[in-house]
Amino acid sequence: MSEDDGDMEAVLAEVGPRLRRIRKERGATLAGLSEATGISVSTLSRLESGLRRPSLELLLPIARAHEVALDELVGAPAVRDPRVRAQPIVRGGRTHWPLTRQPGGLQAYKVLEPQRGLEPDPRVHEGYEWLYVLSGKLRLVLGEHDVVLTAGEAAEFDTRVPHWFGSTGEGPVEFLSLFGPQGERMHVRARPKRP
Repeated sequence: MSEDDGDMEAVLAEVGPRLRRIRKERGATLAGLSEATGISVSTLSRLESGLRRPSLELLLPIARAHEVALDELVGAPAVRDPRVRAQPIVRGGRTHWPLTRQPGGLQAYKVLEPQRGLEPDPRVHEGYEWLYVLSGKLRLVLGEHDVVLTAGEAAEFDTRVPHWFGSTGEGPVEFLSLFGPQGERMHVRARPKRP
């Protein structure tokens, strides 16, 4: 028997006791659960005692009756979800979705700036910023420069230079923002090194 088979057997062995515990926590009887699921009392009893191997046909109605996720019934091992599901942050009418989980260091955000014609108000602070426009037009005021970035264009700058960015007023703009502490640089390789 492989290690994976042993792991699966261990998970399956815990299903019965888990089913019994969940049923008792909810104050349900085998007869009541049988009525709610259409599964016989003897089958439910055998499942809980480990004498019957659990199957989807049996577990799905039980999960529905207890109003729990199937994972909770079987005790599926937790799998780290690579997706970032941070809540959006709205600041000054601009919506930011954090794309990084760790504090400090380089921070990434997806940003939606609504259509509005704000007057630029350049600011300075410590750090370094990279912007990449996904859609729309982003107005960037950087020192003496006043430029419009369109989809697929990027800019990077030292945030100690007076800067401001926002909508051109022609529509919303969606962009990625990477912000790092002063001295931290994003490494970009434009072409492979030659041998």
